[in-house]
Amino acid sequence: MKKLVLFLALALSTISLTACGATPVAGDGLAVVATTTQVTEFTQAVVGDTGTVTGLIQPNQSAHSFDPSAKQLLELSQAAAVVMNGAELEPWLEDALTAANFQGVLIDASQGIPLIEKDPHVWTAPLNAEQMVTTISAGLATVPGVDAQQKAELTVNAENYNLQLAALDEWILANLEQVPSEERLLVTNHDAFTYFVDAYDITFLGSIIPSFDDNAEPSAAELDQLIELIQSSGATAIFSEASISPKLAETIAAEAGVKVYSGDDALYSDSLGVAGSNGETYITATIHNVTMLMASWGYPVLPLPTELQS
Repeated sequence: MKKLVLFLALALSTISLTACGATPVAGDGLAVVATTTQVTEFTQAVVGDTGTVTGLIQPNQSAHSFDPSAKQLLELSQAAAVVMNGAELEPWLEDALTAANFQGVLIDASQGIPLIEKDPHVWTAPLNAEQMVTTISAGLATVPGVDAQQKAELTVNAENYNLQLAALDEWILANLEQVPSEERLLVTNHDAFTYFVDAYDITFLGSIIPSFDDNAEPSAAELDQLIELIQSSGATAIFSEASISPKLAETIAAEAGVKVYSGDDALYSDSLGVAGSNGETYITATIHNVTMLMASWGYPVLPLPTELQS
């Protein structure tokens, strides 16, 4: 019902706004809409001064069950481009674009990344984030009306941001070199870090919600199995995630006899954090996550390289 109401609300407002088609590039530059908080940041880094970027999903909001407002559908109707995470993370987007009568360029930021079946959390590995930034830059360059100077700016902006992501990847590798592979154990709220753990040779023991969707619910048997696995593996911690209630993680940690990282110590996964938090940006969120992991394993965190110091 809500989607129908939104469709009707937008249909009335877009008759005059999109009857002649969207204006791809106006005097104010590119008008771009992005879906997730991570994709929004990547897109802002690429767009820079060549236009404006509006993010649909807000900090600490789930992308799996998002439902755009009438105002956001209106923003979609006026966008020259929409950037999505892809990898089936945004099942609601197709209906939203249809309702908005979107006429611009749709960019799937996950293109070019080897995907894990049913796992959309591609951004958690910084090298994947680099590929996403490159894909976004290339996609925006195809928007009708983008001139040669703007294309050059998009490319330079992407390259500069990717230098930071490369430095982030090197910093993570240097930190993890301190930790024997058998000690790199991770238990989280839900299955959001597969790309990350694969990139850095971390053993993912399991999750409280054994699903790529943070709205799924675990069974009692699954929770019992996880507790047994934690106790037998030698894992010392369970990590809650900033966008998910920590209550179940705290209960499981207490039963398993391990520490729980929640609240300000929780990991950032499906969403970045609010302004002023450790998860305000993709880079600071990833630094925070690695810092918490290193603490849980009992190893010091190395100083940040110059490229990552703000």
